[in-house]
Amino acid sequence: MSELTGRNAVLLLAHGTPDTLGEMAEYLSKVTGGRPLPQHVVKELQHRYREIGLGDTPGAEPPPLTRWTLIQANLLERALDRAGDLNTRVYAGMRNWHPYIADVVAQMRLDGVTHIKAICLAPQNSRTSVGLYRKAVLAAADGMEVDFVAGWAEHPLLAQAFAEKLWPVWALACAQSRRRVPVLFTAHSVPCRTIMSSAPEPKPEARTGSPSQGSPDPYPVEAKRTAELVAQRMAPVGFGERDWYFAFQSQGVSGGPWIGPTVEDTLNAIKAQGHVGVVMQPVGFLCDHVEILYDIDIAFAEKCRELGLKLWRAESLNDSDLLIGALAQIASSEYKAQADEATVPAAV
Repeated sequence: MSELTGRNAVLLLAHGTPDTLGEMAEYLSKVTGGRPLPQHVVKELQHRYREIGLGDTPGAEPPPLTRWTLIQANLLERALDRAGDLNTRVYAGMRNWHPYIADVVAQMRLDGVTHIKAICLAPQNSRTSVGLYRKAVLAAADGMEVDFVAGWAEHPLLAQAFAEKLWPVWALACAQSRRRVPVLFTAHSVPCRTIMSSAPEPKPEARTGSPSQGSPDPYPVEAKRTAELVAQRMAPVGFGERDWYFAFQSQGVSGGPWIGPTVEDTLNAIKAQGHVGVVMQPVGFLCDHVEILYDIDIAFAEKCRELGLKLWRAESLNDSDLLIGALAQIASSEYKAQADEATVPAAV
């Protein structure tokens, strides 16, 4: 029987997203830590969410990020049960919206949980995201034992899950174009100040996986490393170093410098090099949400049309068996490089 049974539980952590358009201003205040944003920013984000189907009616179907996170939690609980971790509960908490991390941890207390294995559903470690998740969990879980997984960007099953989604769409793109089509891997951009600033020394119980004081933020390196590992998993089907690019997407709309290169600049370069199309795969996101359904499927699709490029996108991981397998290994403290031999299907 695994150590995660009984009074131990797993907590999946995600960003959160509003349930209705009318909640956008309140939601954004959570994201910015209470800093007000100009009204035009609120309206622009309402527009983007409206374009992917979010409405004004409370009680409608949860938005994609919430829905997929809850599905992932359910699938992980089932996977742990099948592996012999019977009675292991898996919870999901959001940093910026319902169900809030603090509320979920409070429910865990009521359920008798005393030890939390917290896994951030942003696999690349960053002060901007993972550091804030850690802070929220530790504040809510005072007196409970917390095992916080700060980053898992190099998990072999994560790379394999992305490769499994990438291979069929890349093969299709090359076949339809009758030439090799480059792949553009992306991850969410973060403000330059968060990468350049020094990290405060974490509390002793929160140090595992955290950048040391004065060290550079690991996020840009880890994001590119995930992309590199996906590319390596594609090698058996003839995918090489010259077949892929990397860029940061979804820079903030409220001003200030964010890290690059941007997707827009990279698409310009891809066109300038004579390519006729591009396959995009975000490797910093584990499910569909606005940064995929709007930023890629709508905004970048329009950019590609302007450039005369055809755009394909790999499906999001969502309920991927390999993704759930990676989470199960991490939850069971079995995370180690044991799937290096895994490959995508042979080329056809």
